[in-house]
Amino acid sequence: MKKMIYWSVLIYVLYCAGIALYLFWFSDASIPTEWRGTSADPSSFLTSGEQHLSERYSDLKNFLYFASIPYDWFVYLLILLLGISNMLQKWAQRATKAFWMQTALYVFWLSLIITAAALPLELASYHFSRAYGISTQSMSSWLRDEVTDFLISTLLLFFVITVLYGLIRRFEKRWWFFAWLISIPLTIFLMFIQPVVIDPLYNKFYPLKNHALEAEILSLAQQAHIPADHVFEVNMSEKTNALNAYVTGIGSHARIVLWDTTVERLKQEEVLFIMAHEMGHYVMKHIYWGIAGSIVLAFFGLWMVSRLMSWALAKWRKHLRIKAVGELASLPLLLLIMSLLQFSVTPLTNMVSRYEEHAADKYAVELTEDADAGISTFQKLAKAGLSEVYPPYLVKIFRYTHPTIFERIVFLEQQKSENGHK
Repeated sequence: MKKMIYWSVLIYVLYCAGIALYLFWFSDASIPTEWRGTSADPSSFLTSGEQHLSERYSDLKNFLYFASIPYDWFVYLLILLLGISNMLQKWAQRATKAFWMQTALYVFWLSLIITAAALPLELASYHFSRAYGISTQSMSSWLRDEVTDFLISTLLLFFVITVLYGLIRRFEKRWWFFAWLISIPLTIFLMFIQPVVIDPLYNKFYPLKNHALEAEILSLAQQAHIPADHVFEVNMSEKTNALNAYVTGIGSHARIVLWDTTVERLKQEEVLFIMAHEMGHYVMKHIYWGIAGSIVLAFFGLWMVSRLMSWALAKWRKHLRIKAVGELASLPLLLLIMSLLQFSVTPLTNMVSRYEEHAADKYAVELTEDADAGISTFQKLAKAGLSEVYPPYLVKIFRYTHPTIFERIVFLEQQKSENGHK
């Protein structure tokens, strides 16, 4: 056990050192020579000071991301190797004989331990966002969101684990298949209720205040044959200076949402371009394709989890202090394996997402016929969020669900020259 902990610490330290060297010293953020001096060149829309801040902030943010994921794995491993998971299970079993109550007690304390362990990195991320002027959120508001996250995630985890471990105990070999079947309606249900139940716990949503702008957006929606009655605005200025808009939910609960920072700081034609982009997602049914993709990944993921858990117990049962997969004490192992698998497919899911976002950009420029509005929008998005215009390749494949700012502007410039868009 000591050797496993020692080697885990050593590997993690060496990994963080390697990531730091890559991000802070060896990565190159300079754009290709042929695009220097164009609208895709950050020096054309950012001052030298803003470029420096963007690079430093992006490096810190990216380092925290790459450091936090294996840190979570290390926490799960320590909880197993130090016998904490086994101790929590025994305590829950002594407290009550009802399995669902045992699960509730175990999940609550395990979630509390994991949240406390992750708090230093979460605080560091919040501090850097405040220091670089991205976040405007007060500490009390940030803590309130953290508590809300904890309560929602713990409640969902309790529900999922109660069902999942009930299946594991009843269907030792095929539990993963029945868990997958149950996950399908659950995934759809969560997507359906998120806009009206979960999102309002964090922010206030209301119909767009600018009625003239809303009329223009609804007119654009009509051109795209989208049955829309309202555009929603959310008061994100209380928490951030960044700009954003998105589509969420499915069916009658689907919403197009604008951050109030976007409404206040972009020109009308720029907002319309963003809305056309979001309408592209709706028209091309990207939300439904995303749900279908999640269901397919869940099938293979749960199958892999079942195989890897059995393999890990056969090899390290004594060290992990787990007797059987159906024990609650095996939950950190399940979370560890799921996190590893999710991280391993991140480049693939991000690549699919970037393809969809590029398709939405193409739809937006075709609908509005205003490439210049898109170019100025992406420049302002980079400026407001201190986004890295030309990120390192490793950062792009693991972090970017959208094409880079550089790629998006280059595409619009090409559209202008090829199709004559203004």
